[in-house]
Amino acid sequence: MVAIPARAQMPQGSQHRPSEGERHDERGRGGCCGAILVIGSLSDHVGRRPLMIGALAIELVAMLVFLFAPSIGWLITARIVQGIATGAASSALSAAVVELAPERHKKLGALMTGMAPLAGLGIGALFAGILAQFASDPTFVVLVVVMALGTVFTVFTPETSTRKPGAVASLIPRVSIPAQVRGLFVSTLPVTISAFMMMALFLGLVPIVLALVFGVRDPFIGALAAFVTFGAGTVVSAITTAVGPHRLRLLGASAMVIGATLFIGSVSATSLPLVWAAAVFAGGGLGASFFGITRGLAPEVKPHERAGLFAGIYLVAYLAMGVSAIIAGQFAGPVGVTSMAVGFGIAIAIVALVGVVVTAGPAGRRRNKARRVGPAL
Repeated sequence: MVAIPARAQMPQGSQHRPSEGERHDERGRGGCCGAILVIGSLSDHVGRRPLMIGALAIELVAMLVFLFAPSIGWLITARIVQGIATGAASSALSAAVVELAPERHKKLGALMTGMAPLAGLGIGALFAGILAQFASDPTFVVLVVVMALGTVFTVFTPETSTRKPGAVASLIPRVSIPAQVRGLFVSTLPVTISAFMMMALFLGLVPIVLALVFGVRDPFIGALAAFVTFGAGTVVSAITTAVGPHRLRLLGASAMVIGATLFIGSVSATSLPLVWAAAVFAGGGLGASFFGITRGLAPEVKPHERAGLFAGIYLVAYLAMGVSAIIAGQFAGPVGVTSMAVGFGIAIAIVALVGVVVTAGPAGRRRNKARRVGPAL
């Protein structure tokens, strides 16, 4: 979100080219994916707490480098370090949240793994937009404080996983999806990919579209669109706890098809109300989808397999988010922002529709019935 002010100042009708901030962001996502591949399942062997403390401490260091960076090279370094730390923390934090929940409240633990990323993205986007609009740029001061508090809090967090051999072997880059959920994991891929493409759209591309297509250059408005999207996802996650994971994925993918279609219509008709309607449907869809994925998969694996499972989920997610944004950025210059935005919306709609078909089809229903014999969240 730091790059939003620069985007907003671009003249109407100019063609978008990837900024330095966007290129740094993709380097960070690359570091994040690399960390997931190498460190993603490490906490299954050494415990959740050491990895969480180390990752948050590295995040703190990255924020300090951002704050005091004397040159662009240091900013690039900080973004890569921050991406690595985020990748290292993602799977361990998700597994720990499920395991910290009391046995009678495991459903709440799974709910938090779905809600927390969406709520964090929404609040973070809104806060960054407010600072970009009204403040001089104290963003990293706030993040330094947040990361310091998070690190201290984690020091006092109880361990939830017992150590087991194989820590060094787990560092060999690979995706480790437990055998008993591989079929279900594969069937959720279209839903996961479309959900995180939707995140890329509203976090990175909608501010560009608002500035260059709608002439809305206020950073706060672009941030508000992201806040509405992720806020809707958080609310949907909170109010659908009684809905089964299979149905949640189906409803979520369907809502994302509607959201993508509304977004295409908003750009084609230059209609701001349709942008907000798209944000609500898209956000609700990705919230239901992500919650349905985590609730459907997490209870089917053993505690020492959870970090590896979440590493696989987040690897697919970050790749979908990063690769789709890179491709969109490359097309924005040659074809124009309007055509790029419409094409991106069509791509999301197609992938989400594939998710609907796979989830609703015979194979998806059989996998859902097979899962019912295990513990349910």
